[in-house]
Amino acid sequence: MPAQENCGSQGPVAGVFLEHSNETITIYQAFKKRLLKPGTCLALLEAQAATGGIIDPIKNWTWSVDDAVKEGIVGHEMKEKLQLAERAITGYTDPYTNQQISLFQAMQKDVIPKEYGIRLLEAQNSTKGIYDPTEKCYLTEKQAYGKGHYDKDLFRDQVDALKVFYDPNSQENLTYASLIKKCTVAPETGLLLFPIYITFKGLRRGVTSAELLASKIIDQQTFENLHKGKTTTQDVMLMETVKEYLEGKKNIGGVAVLSTNKRMSIYQAMRQGMIMPGSALILLEAQAATGFMIDPVENKTYSVEEAIKQKLVGPEYHAKLLAAERAVTGYNDPYTGEIISLFQALKKELIVKEHGIRLLEAQIATGGIIDPINSHRVPVDVAYKRGFFNEEMNAILEDSGDDTKGFFDPNTNDNLTYLQLLDRCVIDPSTGLTLLPIHDPSSSLNHTFIGYDIKKVFKGVMVKVTCGKYMGMTVSLWELLMSEYFTEQQRQAFIEQYRNKTLTIEIIVTKVLEIIEHSVKTANVVFEGIREKVTANQLAEADIITENDLADLREGKKTVKDVTENESVQTYLQGKPSIAGVMLPDSQIMSVYQARQKGILRPGTSLVLLEAQAATGFIIDPIANRKFSVDDAVKARVIGADLHAKLSSAEKAVTGYQDPYTGKKISLFQAMQNDLIVKDHGIRLLEAQIATGGIIDPVNSHRIPVHIAYKLGYFDTEMNQILCDPTDDTKGFFDPNTHENLTYMQLLSRCVTDQSTDLCLLTIKGNDKRVTIGGSAKEVFQTTYVSVRYGRFSNKKVTLWDLINSEYLSEEKRQELLKRYKSKTITIEGIITIILEIIESKEVQRNADLSVNGLRGKVSILELLNSAIIDEKTYKNVLEGKLTIKDLAEMGTVRNFLSGTSCIAGVILQKSNQKMSIYQAKKEGYLTPGTALCLLEAQAATGFIIDPIQDRKLTVEEALKQKVLVPELYEKLLAAEKAVTGYKDPYTGKTISLFEAIKKDLIVKQHGIRLLEAQIATGGIIDPLTGLHLPLEVAFKKGYFDADLNKILADQSDDTKGFFDPTTQENLTYMEMLARCIKDPETGLFLLPVAEKGKTQEKSQKNLSDAEIKEEFEKNSVVVPVGHFSGKSLWEVIHSVYFTDEQRQQYFEQYRLGKINIKDVVTIVTKIIQTIEQKEETSQTTMGLRKPVSVQQLHDSGIIDTKTYKELQHGKEILENVVKLESVQRYLKGTGSIAGVKLHPSGKVLSLYMAKTEGVLTSDAVLLLLEAQAATGYVIDPIQNTHHTVMEAVRAQIIGPEILEHLLLAEHAVTGFKDPYTDEQICLFEAMQKGLIPQKHGLNLLDAQLATGGIIDPIGSYRLPVQKAIMKGCVNNETSDLLANPINSEKGFSDPETKEPLTYQQLVKKCERNSTGLLLLPVTEKNTENSTYSDKQIIKVFKEKSVIINAGKFADKRVSLWDVLHSEYVSTEKRKEFLDQYKQKKLSIEEITEMVTVMIIEVTTKKHSFKGLRKRVSASELFGAKIISKEMMGKLINEEVDDEDINQMESIQKYLGATNCIAGVYVQSTKQTMRIFDAKNKGLLTQGTSLVLLEAQAATGFIIDPVNNKKLSVDQAVAEGVVGMEWKSKLLSAERAVTGYTDPYTGKTISLFQALKKDLIVKDHGIRLLEAQIATGGIIDPVHSHHVPVEVAYQRGYFDEEMNKILSDPDDDTKGFFDPNTQENLTYLQLVERCVSDPKTGLSLLALKK
Repeated sequence: MPAQENCGSQGPVAGVFLEHSNETITIYQAFKKRLLKPGTCLALLEAQAATGGIIDPIKNWTWSVDDAVKEGIVGHEMKEKLQLAERAITGYTDPYTNQQISLFQAMQKDVIPKEYGIRLLEAQNSTKGIYDPTEKCYLTEKQAYGKGHYDKDLFRDQVDALKVFYDPNSQENLTYASLIKKCTVAPETGLLLFPIYITFKGLRRGVTSAELLASKIIDQQTFENLHKGKTTTQDVMLMETVKEYLEGKKNIGGVAVLSTNKRMSIYQAMRQGMIMPGSALILLEAQAATGFMIDPVENKTYSVEEAIKQKLVGPEYHAKLLAAERAVTGYNDPYTGEIISLFQALKKELIVKEHGIRLLEAQIATGGIIDPINSHRVPVDVAYKRGFFNEEMNAILEDSGDDTKGFFDPNTNDNLTYLQLLDRCVIDPSTGLTLLPIHDPSSSLNHTFIGYDIKKVFKGVMVKVTCGKYMGMTVSLWELLMSEYFTEQQRQAFIEQYRNKTLTIEIIVTKVLEIIEHSVKTANVVFEGIREKVTANQLAEADIITENDLADLREGKKTVKDVTENESVQTYLQGKPSIAGVMLPDSQIMSVYQARQKGILRPGTSLVLLEAQAATGFIIDPIANRKFSVDDAVKARVIGADLHAKLSSAEKAVTGYQDPYTGKKISLFQAMQNDLIVKDHGIRLLEAQIATGGIIDPVNSHRIPVHIAYKLGYFDTEMNQILCDPTDDTKGFFDPNTHENLTYMQLLSRCVTDQSTDLCLLTIKGNDKRVTIGGSAKEVFQTTYVSVRYGRFSNKKVTLWDLINSEYLSEEKRQELLKRYKSKTITIEGIITIILEIIESKEVQRNADLSVNGLRGKVSILELLNSAIIDEKTYKNVLEGKLTIKDLAEMGTVRNFLSGTSCIAGVILQKSNQKMSIYQAKKEGYLTPGTALCLLEAQAATGFIIDPIQDRKLTVEEALKQKVLVPELYEKLLAAEKAVTGYKDPYTGKTISLFEAIKKDLIVKQHGIRLLEAQIATGGIIDPLTGLHLPLEVAFKKGYFDADLNKILADQSDDTKGFFDPTTQENLTYMEMLARCIKDPETGLFLLPVAEKGKTQEKSQKNLSDAEIKEEFEKNSVVVPVGHFSGKSLWEVIHSVYFTDEQRQQYFEQYRLGKINIKDVVTIVTKIIQTIEQKEETSQTTMGLRKPVSVQQLHDSGIIDTKTYKELQHGKEILENVVKLESVQRYLKGTGSIAGVKLHPSGKVLSLYMAKTEGVLTSDAVLLLLEAQAATGYVIDPIQNTHHTVMEAVRAQIIGPEILEHLLLAEHAVTGFKDPYTDEQICLFEAMQKGLIPQKHGLNLLDAQLATGGIIDPIGSYRLPVQKAIMKGCVNNETSDLLANPINSEKGFSDPETKEPLTYQQLVKKCERNSTGLLLLPVTEKNTENSTYSDKQIIKVFKEKSVIINAGKFADKRVSLWDVLHSEYVSTEKRKEFLDQYKQKKLSIEEITEMVTVMIIEVTTKKHSFKGLRKRVSASELFGAKIISKEMMGKLINEEVDDEDINQMESIQKYLGATNCIAGVYVQSTKQTMRIFDAKNKGLLTQGTSLVLLEAQAATGFIIDPVNNKKLSVDQAVAEGVVGMEWKSKLLSAERAVTGYTDPYTGKTISLFQALKKDLIVKDHGIRLLEAQIATGGIIDPVHSHHVPVEVAYQRGYFDEEMNKILSDPDDDTKGFFDPNTQENLTYLQLVERCVSDPKTGLSLLALKK
């Protein structure tokens, strides 16, 4: 149909308009021409499909997806994905009702992923409206909300999820709504077209060719050549002038330490004391204001936010550098809302003049003034024209007086302009970065850096180039030298020879051109490897390309593209696809991790698939079609932090393992050979590599042919043989559909390829695990009517079925309620109550009529309830209309929390009672600038700037517009206002509170405390997320306050008195200041009383002007014994880099007020400089666990008291003596972990690892104890009495490499874990909270730390007292209490003798100390259990077999089968049984693995059990007996079948119940059914015949009452008179064939056959009973209480060949039963076959013809 017919309003983005060719093309064509990224193309087409159809913008026609594919409008590879998007129009199927539902409803029911659905909804909402597939129409937001197709809060906090559209013009990710705004309307069709321009990379976004022309950066000819295709963007970017305007010239990127020839970041140089903080800050601000923050070591550039995240600069500089960065990104004009430039912000006084001039000068010195709107530098004349510069400013900058010299040379102490400082810099020959040199007069000047003067000379020499990338261009000699044609050494050689005058410029030019020509001819071309660049030489050496290919590449006959078109080469470079994700039955694609989270894949299955991804190259996001390293995948939330450690370990198969003995990088195979990884695990990863293109060479970052792998030692024939013969040992992957173990290659073959991305996806067959209800239960829901007060169901007749299927419930909640209802743990009434509460809370939050005004917008009454501002009763009163919103808001306590109590709103003159704003009071001299600023910041931080005259509350921006403020205060007050609106956490991007900002060093602590104190004094701490003042206890809970800060504020010393009373000249707290205020009777505002000015006072004020202060300070010089400022004026010294702006203002303020005089200022200044400059003669540090610990840290942590601290400071006490104190030593070194084992009575001492290898302790116990050692400091060798790091311990062979990974993880408890989201170092407890280490494991390590001195702070590298640990977040109260009072199940250690669960402290108490003070665990010498199995080969096999068991303590862990067998889940008897059966070749290793796995899952889940003959039988027992299959077991565990299903299966029930024995007799003449005992009594059966028949009943399960159809034990049968008392003992004896016989030698329960073998019963009798069992379902296992198949009976020793032969050849000796009708001796089976079946009960009855 014509496209416009479907457009009731604005349509979707229909196509692409190419600006340079004036051509319209389809979205798909733009993708094929590589103008759009694949992800953007797909998302745009999905948006079309979800809003009406696929559009052909050329023919102006809209197609269905099917037709669009047929017409070639889109490619076939996108068909499935677009059909899925098209269902946003056609509708989705409700999994509960099978009815058609909308896009939003499908999201709510997890039919489609939320991130995907929200994107399609945004497309609908941005175009025609939200589509209702039932009514087949588009709806407004309001209409859609009313019908349950939309949620008002849907897009809140979803900006990142919606930004999937990459704009190639601006080079940024946009939302669909933002992208539409950039579109043009085609005049002929009215369709929206996305324009694509010829674009270059600017400072922060793309710059079009038209913008470059308008800015006079390129000329008209170049512009036309670009548009005609005569030149490329790459060629234009090589033009130096263009490059400098787009990228800028180099700013000062770091520091060059000439004495060591090293480069360093500016921040690092400041931290190391090489440059002063003030100097460092202005250099960093210059970086931010000229483009980017620079890492000179890694040669990378970052935005300020990125630099903070990368820890290139500290968070304390965050705000200042963000402010400086606005010189690049633009300032927000508070008057107009427009983006303005640095110069314009200066003109509007939005920034301090000196600061602005400094940044502007830096921009000009590095390439030109930056246009923040167009994101590039501009020529001066363009800057004039655009208002970014003027003549006056030009004159200021050209007159380089002291006012414009804003930078400082740390070597000469000169104040310089940025351009002058650049002239004194050096160039890093390897990166070309400009670095500030740090001279050390005592060392030689033998460095390799290039002088800036040389750069200027070479920059001025222009050279015409005839070949290579600069062919036909005239380029500066400097540009050529710094290009990739030259090595660092070549550059240095040319420079040195020029400097020594052995080469002239002309000769250098000639040589440079020769080298370029030679390089072009012999180019060593670079390819993209897996993680690194790969040279052509490397490929040739690996036999991936031929020598001829190499020669062709060097001669330019072939390009990289030509070579990589060879599929084999491409495979070795990038590999074949690994399994990237899963595809669900509805074609929905999901990442492996998402499938794990949603329960579609088991944790173990998903883990091995993700490990295979990591080990073959990258973690893959199949939805966005992006690849990530493991670290980046966690940050991008593609995987969770819980898998970070495991996947980082697997990733080493790509990046390389470190050989602990040599320190070299080794391959996966070599790591296996060195026992660094478990063999099974290694084989699995290696097999995945081979299946996806070949073994990876981690040194060269590409795959290699097998013969090269052999040559490099990355593979061998034995491993090749293992992988070529895929037995169950090498089938390390699992098919979730068929439950088979497969190789990776086999699993890959079962996958499908996503045509749109070429990714390999594992298909998941239809198996919806949703709990659904049907039949009568569904009818109950459909006939139960509910009255709803709120939302779209209010005042409507609505059923519970409608409610439970509505959008109010998340799918998770819906499933929870249905599961609980099905399991009868909740009633219908309970479900109704919960749903009504959910509806109420959601609707209350949405209802504007049920909200009140907070500081920055509406606040729901529900939020007031949650914040403990109102109670439940008040909340209900509002809902029920008993209390109006207006009355609620007027309630005293509520009003105070909503808007706060009055801050200090202004001043009142004491005589005239004249009111005045704070700023006006400052302007008229009643308040000093410092006092006024503090009071205005307090206003901003408590809600609003106050105009006390007009009684107005204004935001900072409004106050500026209303001229209540002046621009010079704008930035400072905006910063203070963040205490209300929230600070942005640079690490996470989240909004955080004032207190959190203080904790993260985003705001100076003293300043932050002042603002916080003002908030508390005016209503409470403000929650920036809700805009409410909070009760203190709620602020505590939310983490907006803590005990430490409470203590600081409670102790009102001068440090917390941040405000100044101008009348009394006192420092006060804000609360004290408020107490001195007068309440304005008209407005209720608090006004600070100040004295009127008299003549004397006026004179005093005049004398204290800024100019007067400057004059006074300039008159006085300062003599400083250290540093570079001795003899300089006080004014110069105080403006030096030693002092911050805040310090300067503080001194001026105090001097102005007469609180200090010139002499005081000189003293203060001298002392500060001395403190900074002078290094302490003796270091006041002592060694902690891994690094030095300062005395300050010991004091702050409460390890030494204040008295000792002061004595140390004043030299009255020696640190050496203090650290020897036991109270200090326990926190520095600990009290000692369990070092080893002492055997009794021999007294032999063993290390823990030796105790494991010698079988003294189990593997589990040893691993726990070694982890405790690693987590408390060091691994200990008790024989040599040495302590080692984990790596050292492996090298010294104190531990084996197979436990290296385990112990390295534990050691992080000492050295710190890396937060995968922020890269910050965090402690053990934080790692537990973030899922980096399992909770139980972490608790064990914390327990060990506490027992050995205290919890370790890895940042400080020492232990902490418990209360300090809680304060620092190294543990919380709940965990501390749990560790102090653990229950048995929480005790992670055990006594090796008694197996009693113990804490580490309890285990330590059982230890002995040897002569060296080491703790040794006493163990009695005896034949340990392991020694029974001393066969090393068996132990080796079981240790090398690794398993993943997703249950209990092994959840998501890979452990050896040996360790599993020795865990608490497997009894000693069972363990012995398994090992014996393995030795006797009755069970294979795989069978044992399966049985143990199922057994542990069964034990830990305790889910499935069935009625056996005498007791419940677990599913794992049935699996072990081969009664249920592996597939059935998988279905049970995955809840695909339930216990009831199993109970209905005859094939299983025949083993569980007594079946088909002769239950009674049927008298044909009377047609009467009779019990066997009654038949005997009536003379119908002889005594002997009846006895053997009843014994057969007892021996096959139960005595049977056929009259009442009952099964009874012998005792019950006697009690009920079914048999007589006289036969009780005989029948009890026969019943033992079911319940088991007792072995008189061992006391164990044994079977009938085993009793027969041991002569415990007469042979003939035993054979008769055994034959009866076999005839009625199988031999009975008395231990597990069910029948078993014959092969299992053989396996368990319940049967043998000899007995089988006897029973198979039934002669008269084995015919133990008698037919009373024919008088024949028969087997039981023969007699059963002659029986009849009771039609009512199905029981077998012996027919009597008498």
